[in-house]
Amino acid sequence: MVIEMKYEIERAKAQQACEILKEQDIDAWLIWVRETSQMADPVLELILGGDLTWQSALIFTENEKIAIVGNFDKDGVKSKGIFDTVIPYTASIRDELIKQLSRKDPNRIAINYSVNDVAADGLTVGMHKLLLDYLKNTPFSNRLMSAEHHIQKLRGRKTTEEVSRIRMAVEIAENIFEKAKNFVKVGMTEIEIYDYFHHCMKEYDVTSAWEEEHNPAVDAGPYKQFGHAGPIENKTLAGHLLHFDFGVKYRGYCSDIQRMFFFGNKRDVPAEVQDAFETVRDGIQAAADFVRPGAVGYEVDAVARDFVKAAGYEEYQHALGHQLGRLAHDGGTLLGPKWERYGDSPMGVVEVGNVFTLEFYVTTEHYGQVSLEEDILITREGCEFLSQPQRELICIS
Repeated sequence: MVIEMKYEIERAKAQQACEILKEQDIDAWLIWVRETSQMADPVLELILGGDLTWQSALIFTENEKIAIVGNFDKDGVKSKGIFDTVIPYTASIRDELIKQLSRKDPNRIAINYSVNDVAADGLTVGMHKLLLDYLKNTPFSNRLMSAEHHIQKLRGRKTTEEVSRIRMAVEIAENIFEKAKNFVKVGMTEIEIYDYFHHCMKEYDVTSAWEEEHNPAVDAGPYKQFGHAGPIENKTLAGHLLHFDFGVKYRGYCSDIQRMFFFGNKRDVPAEVQDAFETVRDGIQAAADFVRPGAVGYEVDAVARDFVKAAGYEEYQHALGHQLGRLAHDGGTLLGPKWERYGDSPMGVVEVGNVFTLEFYVTTEHYGQVSLEEDILITREGCEFLSQPQRELICIS
């Protein structure tokens, strides 16, 4: 019973994987891995929830889920109740792999490589070469294709339980922000504030949604450049801004939220800071009002980007939003511009069940950057805010 509860999501996602195959006109999805504690395919956490040791083939078809694994992995994989058939081997996987493929005889076999999406690019060059060697002199070597779109749909279409865990991750992050309102004071260093957030994370028994060294990002004053860097001995000052980028991982699922504090009373907020804050706040709302199932990623980004430029600011230098899930950056459709560095990801279509961030910054002349980030769930009607959008600067008197 404990095992059944533990792998509830993995079983649901494995079944979802089979259902998506027919939609994508794919006959089989082959996950081909080895020693996954050292080199894990990003999709394994989603549909297996554990490691594999020897060369392993996880084969999904419309009506069957097959695992060919080393004999010492057999019992552990079988106990999860994910696969209909678990086949162990000892000396070589080659014969059993060919046997199972011949039994199913798929014309289109999706494997995990992608030039656009790191979350769909789990097959190593070495394992690809080995697979081609094993399939030599069989018809299957010429039937391989990218599983990119299949994986993107599988990761993006969140189940009810996945959404529930993301909601809780968002709620915990927001609770920690609430605690921070009563903790942060003028004269504190970024490191002191960072340490407090980690103290709170331990209280809530959650882990970091991304690299712990820069989660939360704590940026005090006008001279600290926002980005993927940790806190420093920089101190908070009266009349200055304080920026956070923070997310937690709750039972394997992430939140990702940015908030802006100001040290002073509401009447002390400079006009240029207030204008910048309202531009970011309202630009995010404009994108939220526009986003819906069927929208294309770059179209959603353009709403916020055009809003920013119309307000007289330089456009932000990143995508408006990425998907949230097992990872803070969960792959799939990106709400971003058609820049070469993003490949085809901004051309993806928004779907019901996707969870995105909406985030961007503008730069003021004297007070540095102003940035917010909210988390949303795509619904049939549009979107639902999972986070409570920041409507006003959080003023610390």
